[in-house]
Amino acid sequence: MSNKKEIGLAIVGCGTIGRIRAIMAKDYPGISWIGLCDINEELGKKLLQDCKADYFTTDYNELVKRSEVNAVIIATDENHHFGPIMASLENESSLFIEKPLATDLVESRDVLNKIKSTNVDAVLGYTQRFRRRFLAVKQKLMNENIGHVTSVVTRAFMNSMVPIATVRRTNERKNLTPMVVSGTHSLDMSFWLMEGKYPRSVFAQSVDKKLKSHGTKDSTFGIFTMDDDTIFSMNISWALPTVWPGSVYGLEIGIVGTEGVIDIEDTHRDLVLASEKPQGHGYNPSGFNPSDIRHVDFLTSYPPGDIYNNQLWGPMREETNSWFQRLYVGTDTPHASAEDGHKNLVMTMAMDASSKINNKIDITEDIENEILKIQNS
Repeated sequence: MSNKKEIGLAIVGCGTIGRIRAIMAKDYPGISWIGLCDINEELGKKLLQDCKADYFTTDYNELVKRSEVNAVIIATDENHHFGPIMASLENESSLFIEKPLATDLVESRDVLNKIKSTNVDAVLGYTQRFRRRFLAVKQKLMNENIGHVTSVVTRAFMNSMVPIATVRRTNERKNLTPMVVSGTHSLDMSFWLMEGKYPRSVFAQSVDKKLKSHGTKDSTFGIFTMDDDTIFSMNISWALPTVWPGSVYGLEIGIVGTEGVIDIEDTHRDLVLASEKPQGHGYNPSGFNPSDIRHVDFLTSYPPGDIYNNQLWGPMREETNSWFQRLYVGTDTPHASAEDGHKNLVMTMAMDASSKINNKIDITEDIENEILKIQNS
């Protein structure tokens, strides 16, 4: 007898990431029905044709309530996750949510509580968990190959195309910080690799010399002390020039243990293209056309992966198909849970709050209320 569960898939948000996942869904044999939603009717109907979907609407409530739907991908802009998530939970559909759960702390907590009360299987899109190098490191740490971890340092450098493209889509920018939007990826990776440790306090500082006119910060650097006295330095700048050869993300992580060290260089400087011809920008959301011309590119620095023969190859392919397999046959996968996603949001906001008051914050059971007080002060 087959244990396979046919997937009726709804995708809310037909932009860059929604498109990638929809095209992959078209080729997955366990998906029997695909429905799409976007407020941009032209964008959505183009994807309807390209992925041979069964249905399109501009109303996510209409889509997620359809009888065919038992799984939903939330791929809207960061500020607009709450509504479609809550509507999907009413139908008790399995959920794949692009990070974060929400950009508002209260909404994120409400989403997590609703997920728990409905017992829905919900995961978040932390794509880098599906990179072979990080899976290999995770296994070594699980095997205690370097003993007890005592120190972790994480540094993320990003091309400023990402913040400029992100904040231009909305006037609700107060929580669209480097940590909440993008640092969350490297923070999630670091906490995942330190699984079992929980932050006890954080002290952070930020600067906004370049991107202030866009309504966001340039950089945030911080240090966490974990409950077993491990120290974790978490640093991100997403203010690098738009001509920076790293199309999107460059990451370094150093993990020191009592019996060894793991040093990860994921900066993509090992694969360089230089040409007299102008190169693309890697990150190309709808309507974003930077005027700067790039002639040098660190290949593979676009986190979802790279195009070969009109197909995306890389961690987003692994992540998406693993989720389909999780639903179709019940496979255990390394996806981030809803609890992981909420914790990540709390910790990124704790860094921003610490920076705002220029002081250390103790991470207690009341940390969410403390963050809200600081945000509103």
